Amino acid sequence: MSAVNDLADEMLDAIFDAYPAIATLLGFAGPRDRLLTDHRESAEQAMDARVAAIGARAAVLDPADLTPDERVTRAVVMRQSDDLRAGWQGHLTEFSICDSFTAPAADILFTLPMITISTAEQADAYVDRLAAIPRTLEALADRHRAGIAAGRVPVRHLVEAAADHVDRYLANADDPLAKPTPADHAGGTSAAVDGGAVDSGAADGGAVDVPAFHARRDEVLRSAVRPAFAAYRDVLRNEVAPHGRDREHPGLTWLPGGDEIYARMIAMHTTTGRTADEIHQTGLDVIARLADEYREVGGRVFGTTDLAEIFERLRTDPALRWRDGDELLEAARAAVARADAAAPEWFGRLPSQGCEVRAVPDDEAPGAAGAYYTQPAMDGSRPGIYFANTYEATERDRTQCESTAFHEAIPGHHFQTTIAMELTDLPMLRRLAPFTAYGEGWGLYCERLAHEMGLYSDDIALLGMLSTDSLRAARLVVDTGMHAKGWSREQAVRYMMEQTPVMPLEIESEIDRYIATPGQALAYMIGRLEIQRIRAEAERALGSAFDIRGFHDTVLGSGALPLSVLAELVDAWVAQRTAEPAA
Repeated sequence: MSAVNDLADEMLDAIFDAYPAIATLLGFAGPRDRLLTDHRESAEQAMDARVAAIGARAAVLDPADLTPDERVTRAVVMRQSDDLRAGWQGHLTEFSICDSFTAPAADILFTLPMITISTAEQADAYVDRLAAIPRTLEALADRHRAGIAAGRVPVRHLVEAAADHVDRYLANADDPLAKPTPADHAGGTSAAVDGGAVDSGAADGGAVDVPAFHARRDEVLRSAVRPAFAAYRDVLRNEVAPHGRDREHPGLTWLPGGDEIYARMIAMHTTTGRTADEIHQTGLDVIARLADEYREVGGRVFGTTDLAEIFERLRTDPALRWRDGDELLEAARAAVARADAAAPEWFGRLPSQGCEVRAVPDDEAPGAAGAYYTQPAMDGSRPGIYFANTYEATERDRTQCESTAFHEAIPGHHFQTTIAMELTDLPMLRRLAPFTAYGEGWGLYCERLAHEMGLYSDDIALLGMLSTDSLRAARLVVDTGMHAKGWSREQAVRYMMEQTPVMPLEIESEIDRYIATPGQALAYMIGRLEIQRIRAEAERALGSAFDIRGFHDTVLGSGALPLSVLAELVDAWVAQRTAEPAA
């Protein structure tokens, strides 16, 4: 094992120590299964120092002494150090309050129900983890108070939404934290991942006494967890909300040091050196270019080139809704099947596991997204699954069905995440690194790539592709508008209404998402544009020697990467192709 690969393993350990529930979900069994994230400021400062030291040790390694793969690993370690520290140094825990899983308290209710329990050891660990919730919520309350004292306050209506979310949890007789429950026959059958190796017997912790587990779990929920959430809700309503920013001041620019915090968030989420002003202008430019495409396709579909009329038809035309859930599911399966059949002409390396298309489970569907993807289990026990939401299908927009399937499934996230998991010669950090601009940029790139591949079935589906482009481009404008330029929430909503066909209710929730997670929404379009730029430069350099399959294999063949490192890899591929003798 090389020194840089050792550092990658150290960094992954640090990430899992900082976010232990993620380690559990990914199958890395161990003592962390009993823990939750420690949100105390002292704990964040200790983690900050730890990852800073790992990044510094990577920085002093001489790239000339490393192999090409090791140089990439060094860059990934250094970038992970910077990205993790950006969140802690920005004091995000103090003011990251909303009803989405992006907020630490809400994340508990989102993440823990997904945990699998197959052994007695896992059952005991889960109860211990539930018992840690009161301490976690108390630490969060203390951090919010510290933020108020420092002037780093959240947005009031998002705090109120978070309190309402807790109220819904407390009113729910079917506690989601009771969802992880072993089957009567559970015990010694699940796989665990340890240091990158999957061992089908590693999780043999004995059979679960299911009635005893239920009794212990339910007592902890009743006597500790639910009272702790009620107390946290009271802190939000009585202590935090009165200090919150109003809808006229939702951006980071209104906080002490907010411009510097936002600059860190831009760097973290885009892995580029672009400024807020540059990104804002990029969004305006993309929106302007999209107008011509809307007029071309909209003229064929609706007989008008008026943008406002095209957007209104997309929002309100009943012909653009599904007949029923079966029709929706059939269309999603057909789109994925077309992409799967065409993929060998565009990709040399294909994932060994297929992608299934399923309906979102009935008990989850009312509150679930319109569609989402879950990657395969690392031990091969679960395939990649693209979930399409058939709940109230007759109210759902049919135009975006195909572009979403190409983004989430094939050739989008299914290819990206599954191929990365299969790169067993790379350190585990490289296979799991969460670079949003790379992953979501690839997904959005695939929506346009699908058009090149001839996968869209008709102009209605092409309008769906344009709609998702509009949303991602508008994000560049409104995210920077609020957080760097001082836009009000209403100004951001108005821009989205005028420049995209997104439904008004969805726009409201989108804007709140951008307020709650500054910079994250920039990753999609910035990542897509960068991948397209890298490809265009490779095409210019290679001319007729450019090979689209080789390009895609290069992009997907090293795991998720910072965009600057991806550009260097493609440059190296171009140089290698240029040096090859003509056939």
